[in-house]
Amino acid sequence: MKQKLQAPVFLFGCPRSGTTLLQSLLAAHPEIASFPETKFFLYGIATKYEPKRQRFGLISRRLKPHLNQYFKDEINCPEMLKYFPKIPLIDLYTRSFIKVLNILTIEEGKSLWLEKTPDHILYLDYIEKMLPKARMIHLLRNGSDVVASLYEVTHKYPKEWYKAWDIDYCLERWKESIEISMKHSHKENHILVNYDQLVTDTPAVIKKICDFLSLEFDEGMIADYGRVAKYLIFEKGGRTVRDKIKKSASDKFNKIFDESQKQYILDSISGFNLEILQ
Repeated sequence: MKQKLQAPVFLFGCPRSGTTLLQSLLAAHPEIASFPETKFFLYGIATKYEPKRQRFGLISRRLKPHLNQYFKDEINCPEMLKYFPKIPLIDLYTRSFIKVLNILTIEEGKSLWLEKTPDHILYLDYIEKMLPKARMIHLLRNGSDVVASLYEVTHKYPKEWYKAWDIDYCLERWKESIEISMKHSHKENHILVNYDQLVTDTPAVIKKICDFLSLEFDEGMIADYGRVAKYLIFEKGGRTVRDKIKKSASDKFNKIFDESQKQYILDSISGFNLEILQ
C-alpha cells in the first residue's frame, strides 16, 4: 500500500535568524524528515542575468552542477538524480524535486518532510504556486542581532558567503525577509515565530508549531535536537547549533559597531516592530 504523506513544510527566515536551530528541533520529531539545505530554488530559478532562461521558464545554468554535488557529495544519494528530467524546465524540475523528497521521506518511514533554506523566502510566491498546500514557517529575529551576526560571519567567511557584506546589505536582506513574512502573515498555512520566544520558552513555541502542523508534541524534539543538527549542518561559514538552547548573552552588536554605525542601524530598523509576535 502506497504511503500517504502529509503536506510538506518550508522553514524560512533571514540568514542568521536561528533557522538551523528550529529546523533541528522540528527534525527531531519522529514524523518529520529533513535534510541539509537543498538550495534548490536558489540555484534552480533563472536569475536576472539569464533573461532568456527566465522568459522561457528554464532552469538556471547553476542547477545541474549543484544537484550533482548535493546528491552525490552532501547527502550521498546519487540514485536520486535519475528522477530529474532531460527537459530543462523549472516546473518539471520542481515536480521532480518534490518527488525525490517524498521518496526520501518514505524511505525514512516519516509522514512529512521539512525543507529549510533561508534564501528560499525570496522564491515564496513560486513555491506556493507549485505547492499550494504546503505549510510555511517563518522565523523572525531582532534586526540588530541579525545585522551584527551577518556582518561578523560574512567578514570572517567571505568565500562561503560570496563576499563580505556591508551594513547596508545586511540591513537590506533582513528588511526584505521581514517584509515578505509580514505579507503572508494572514494566511492560514503560514505561521510566524519569534526567535527570542523560541530560545526563552522552547517547549511552548515548539508545541504551538506542532499544533500548526497537526502533530503531537514529542519531548524528544528538545532532548535530541543536537544530535539531529549534526546531520543537517554540512557547510562551513559559521553555521553551528549550540548544545544547550539559551538566549545569547553576547554583546555582538555593541562590540562590532561604533556609535554612529549602531545609531544608523537602529534608525534603519525602527519601523519594524516584532513585538506583534508576542
